[in-house]
Amino acid sequence: MGQMDNEITALPQNDKQTTHYSGPQPDALSGHESNGDVEKLAVPPPAELKRKLKSRHLQMIAIGGTIGTGLFIGSGGAIAKSGPAGALIAYIFVGTIVYSVMVSLGEMATYIPIAGAFTSYASRFVDPSLGFAMGWIYFLSWALTYALELTASGLIIQYWDASLSIAIFIGVFWVVITFINYMPVSVYGEVEFWFSSIKVITVLGFLIFAICIDAGAGQHGYLGFHTWKHPGAFASYLLDTPGPLARFVGFWAVLIQAGFSYQGTELVGIAAGETENPRKNVPSAIRKTFYRILFFFVFSIFFIGLLVPYDNPDLLSSASDATASPFVIAAELAGVRVLPSLINAVLLFVVLSAANSNVYSGSRILVGLAREGSAPAFFQRTSKGGVPYFAVTLTAAFGLLGFLNLSNTGSTVFNWLLNITAVAGFITWACINACHICFMRALRVRHISRDTLPYRALWQPWFAWYGLGFNILIIFTQGFTAFIPWNTSDFFIAYISLILFVVLYLGHKIVYRTRFVRPDEADITTGCVDYMDETWSITVPTTLWGRFWAWAS
Repeated sequence: MGQMDNEITALPQNDKQTTHYSGPQPDALSGHESNGDVEKLAVPPPAELKRKLKSRHLQMIAIGGTIGTGLFIGSGGAIAKSGPAGALIAYIFVGTIVYSVMVSLGEMATYIPIAGAFTSYASRFVDPSLGFAMGWIYFLSWALTYALELTASGLIIQYWDASLSIAIFIGVFWVVITFINYMPVSVYGEVEFWFSSIKVITVLGFLIFAICIDAGAGQHGYLGFHTWKHPGAFASYLLDTPGPLARFVGFWAVLIQAGFSYQGTELVGIAAGETENPRKNVPSAIRKTFYRILFFFVFSIFFIGLLVPYDNPDLLSSASDATASPFVIAAELAGVRVLPSLINAVLLFVVLSAANSNVYSGSRILVGLAREGSAPAFFQRTSKGGVPYFAVTLTAAFGLLGFLNLSNTGSTVFNWLLNITAVAGFITWACINACHICFMRALRVRHISRDTLPYRALWQPWFAWYGLGFNILIIFTQGFTAFIPWNTSDFFIAYISLILFVVLYLGHKIVYRTRFVRPDEADITTGCVDYMDETWSITVPTTLWGRFWAWAS
């Protein structure tokens, strides 16, 4: 950020920064509470990852991993299925579920900020088999999405020249994105920061544009809530007879699309293991990131619904470029013809940003799996810059699956990958809620008050139960369209993630004969912030621009 900030480093005696806590603390070895002075223990990260991500990086990593094709393209299909009001309610409802996941993750990730945290929490608080199954299904989700985003990049560029082969761009962008992830994590964070900034500016620009068009700046004059009256606020879906049931079916069908759009919010938990001063920065990211993302999604869906009627046939386009974006459709209906190429360029940044996050998150989950013994130990090895190069290599290799789309069955492969990634997100969220419930039990057994946590969320543990219940309900019912009428292919597409998850869980359980972790046996000390012995710089902004970023991040 140039010279806008003065950097101060507080170094106590012995050149180490120590956080003192005068209340009761868990004993370092037994995990039980002890009174009096407790000597801090230094527990270095097993994978030797470097804490080089700043608060602004952490904020944008979560935003960049979430605002993607699900919003810029998939939101149009959501409105077509359930109508503007139905889609808005669906996104708000899933948003509350995501919030329950984020605050649950926040309490754990701020207390134990380790890379690949999801798998570690599941293995340490619930069941090693759950950590194994959860970790691998989540890894596959991000690794396969990498191939998905690379394929989308080629389709987006074909908007300008259809004669170009997508294979060229799959290969070129695979090299670029993989190279970025071989660099120190601070480089990844900086690249993601600027990628995400472009997306945020685009969404804000669209919201301003939509307000102007709805107020009468377009060729049709003042619109108001016209589309909510003609053709209506809710759309009937699947059923032959329109009515309340058909509208509810449309609403429920959109939940999986909303889940895919929100997936990536939990990246804050993954990046916590490489964030400087996690006690301060992770709680800040948890609090701010969710509201920003909810703001972008809810307002975008709301204004798209005001500008584009749900019966517009372009909303159901199978294209992956700007022609399928409801942002472009809204502009064309308003008589603005200059946006398609601009939105298409933004979409290219969107998928490249998402691809960047795919490799990062997948590789860090591999590190967590290796640390818990659920993956080969060599995945923990890092370079001098703290890059887990073996984990990055395996994750990046999945991107080469994008070349499968060169065959005649490319669209089928694309849809399968899309469904695998979407349902895997709900499975991961359910597991995070379950981990938090068990984490609370472990604290209670040790008589550790939640008031001592670096981040204390509202409505817990009841909010975690709320998220767990609805995540499980959505996981089991999201494929209901395969039953109306029965379609074997659609059934397996909808439930392939769940089937794979169950196979991984039961397979690990049978082979290793694991048992559920008792609350008094749960490991809540390894990687805990109370036992860290690290030094972080404190940035004091001195300029207006610096103060703005301090507030924003």
